[in-house]
Amino acid sequence: MTEQELEAVASRMISPEEKVMLASGFEDAFVGIGRQFTKPPFALYDKSKCLHILQQTMLEEEAIEYFDFNVQGAYVGESTPVFVDLI
Repeated sequence: MTEQELEAVASRMISPEEKVMLASGFEDAFVGIGRQFTKPPFALYDKSKCLHILQQTMLEEEAIEYFDFNVQGAYVGESTPVFVDLI
C-alpha cells in the first residue's frame, strides 16, 4: 500500500474533524486506528512487521536499535502512532 492509499484508508476510519499521524515508510505494517476516551485517535502498527521492513535495509540488531530509539521512541504529540506486539 502506498502512503497516499494509507492516508485515504485512515481518513475513512476517523471523523472529518479528527486527524491521525501516520508513520512514514511503515504502510504495510498498519493494522488500524486506536482510541482512548477523551484523546485523539492514533494509528496502530504491527511492531514485528515494522522490524521486518527495516531489516530490508539493515541487519536485525541495527533494525531493532533504530526502531526502539527512532520510531517507537519518537513522541510527536497526542496522536503519536502506537506499535503493538500481536499474538
